[in-house]
Amino acid sequence: MKALHCLSYGEPPELRIVETVEPAPGPGEALIAVEAVGIGGFDAVLLGGRYQERPEPPFVPGRELAGRVLAVGEGGDPALIGMRVAAISFKGALAERAVARCDHCLATPPDMDPATAASILSAYATSLYALETCGRMTAGETVLVLGGAGTVGAAAIDIARGLGGRVVAAASTTEKLEFCRSRGAELAVDYGDPHWRRAMTERLGGGIDLVVDPVGGTLSEPAFRSLAPGGRHLVVGFAAGEIPRIPLNLPLLKRASIVGVDWGGFMQTEPAANRALLDRLRDLFDSGTLRPVQPTVHPLSALIPLLDGFRNRRIVGKPVIQPDFGTAASARSIGKQQCGAGHERD
Repeated sequence: MKALHCLSYGEPPELRIVETVEPAPGPGEALIAVEAVGIGGFDAVLLGGRYQERPEPPFVPGRELAGRVLAVGEGGDPALIGMRVAAISFKGALAERAVARCDHCLATPPDMDPATAASILSAYATSLYALETCGRMTAGETVLVLGGAGTVGAAAIDIARGLGGRVVAAASTTEKLEFCRSRGAELAVDYGDPHWRRAMTERLGGGIDLVVDPVGGTLSEPAFRSLAPGGRHLVVGFAAGEIPRIPLNLPLLKRASIVGVDWGGFMQTEPAANRALLDRLRDLFDSGTLRPVQPTVHPLSALIPLLDGFRNRRIVGKPVIQPDFGTAASARSIGKQQCGAGHERD
């Protein structure tokens, strides 16, 4: 089969399409024919060599995929065979075939197309885990979503709205603010305004109950200061690159909490609880409570400019790659040699 290999880290990384052996599903795993692969800020950080994990090259990049289950290994759920699923593959998704643990697969609604399926799992499961499990959100609470036009941010707006919350989104451009409103944010604030926090609380008439924070950097402390007593600041990630240092007297004085959100760790260490979370997520999709945004769909040759777009925070929504290994592009590297052309197209 054909697969994309990362040969070396970098900005851009060196990537090449290769012929390799088709993987076999191990115990509890599913073999999936890949139809689409979701790309996010995680991929840009990992392939840039800036993530805390550094797989030894060569390796297959990409973790979030959609496709049809072809087979399962010993102990795997045979009911998955033939089903279309969204899945997380820790062994790499940008290939014609990929393997994922059966309990890391979500059977997708029959009317959901592969591109949308490839865009939902990580962001929506993270947001649901953040708001319900970690944040114990209840209907009527006010939720501030930082980076509301990003992958996790857009899903968090949808989840918070679906759970009956009053949603405020923070973003940095007119286009992104309009996107947040279209996703259901009651209020969208431009955090490029130095007085954004004061303007937000004045318009709301009070403080925030929960903050969903996948951004970090200089935004985290003012967002935390916006919390009402008993509020919860949910730390999802650090897209801004800088890890904030919030003074510990603030949680004391605010009577508020800082809560870490690591769905990746949760899904691996608490499989039964994660299965219940994914079943809950499927119920929300089936009921029509959630309405994921249609992702943008790109060929494999667009991967380098997409990674660059995430690094420079130009991406709105969720891009998806439809691996086109059968085209002429499969005969050449899509890595450093194509960087210049990719930047011109972006």
